[in-house]
Amino acid sequence: MASIELKDIIKRYGVGPKANQVIHGVNAHIQDGEFVVIVGPSGCGKSTLLRMVAGLEEISSGQILIGGRVVNELEPAERDIAMVFQNYALYPHMTVFNNMAYGLKIAKLSAPEIKARVDKAAAILELGHLLERKPRELSGGQRQRVAMGRAIVRQPQVFLFDEPLSNLDAKLRAQTRLEIQKLHRELGITSLFVTHDQVEAMTLAQRMIVMNAGVMEQFGTPDEVYNRPASTFVAGFMGAPPMNLIAINLIAAYVQSMRVSSIFNSEIPPQTATFGVRPEHLQLQLAGTEGAFPMQLEMSEMLGAERLLYARCAGQQWIVRIEATAPAPAVGAQFCVSVQREHLHCFDAQGKRIASV
Repeated sequence: MASIELKDIIKRYGVGPKANQVIHGVNAHIQDGEFVVIVGPSGCGKSTLLRMVAGLEEISSGQILIGGRVVNELEPAERDIAMVFQNYALYPHMTVFNNMAYGLKIAKLSAPEIKARVDKAAAILELGHLLERKPRELSGGQRQRVAMGRAIVRQPQVFLFDEPLSNLDAKLRAQTRLEIQKLHRELGITSLFVTHDQVEAMTLAQRMIVMNAGVMEQFGTPDEVYNRPASTFVAGFMGAPPMNLIAINLIAAYVQSMRVSSIFNSEIPPQTATFGVRPEHLQLQLAGTEGAFPMQLEMSEMLGAERLLYARCAGQQWIVRIEATAPAPAVGAQFCVSVQREHLHCFDAQGKRIASV
């Protein structure tokens, strides 16, 4: 096992003034045995960052250290890593056993050692009864487990996962997430996992790197990222439904015009451009309740245990999350909500977090 250090990592395609820079000075220290998820929308640079750690992409500037060793000039095979891709990349003519054993045979390990490693990985992944089958006889989830088994048998210092669950349906994704968590608990190998799915990121990560257009917006635990987002991008990207982000001048003027108590402190910070509040932190209130302000319901969405209310206030759309059993207003009706100050988030004109108001 080993730590991973990213020091001022920059990636450019091309040279000179026309060069396209896609990774902008990423710095991160991933501890030995830690499971870190790199999350962000398509095209944000998360897979490029992972491929640079793997040695599949050259680094334009900066250093990558694995286990304290600079690996910038090392080939992928020399970095002691194992990678699991979105595409299972199994050999169709080989059995599960031979797919998992192939890399060990190339490394010229003895037959007893190969069998011991494959049997151990198969036991961890519950593949023991499938070792004589070929990939066409397996489900998508089973093929992905074989791909993970092929990585496990190498006993690397680092696991790299590049969107390995994207080809699975929702039920299999949830099941495979549990298997990956169990695998990490048992093996304790330092892992980097790339995904665009925030649910995967929140459930798998011990810490996560949130990427946006090649910039690391935030590096923290799921709790920190969700409850103290570093920017409006993180606030809007992490969470389903996303945080309500409202221009402060609009809502402040609206609240004052309705002659209800302001939800803000006596003076709104002049540098503040936006405030945010999670849908679950807006509470339905009776009309006339101090601190409550009205909005009009445009749509209601039933999601089983909860209901989402899409409403309009101060010219902007809001989302309110309530329990499914709570009485809900009719579409077109007005209702009132309130929010406690500790659940408010403030962001400056550049979209960076400054404080809760």
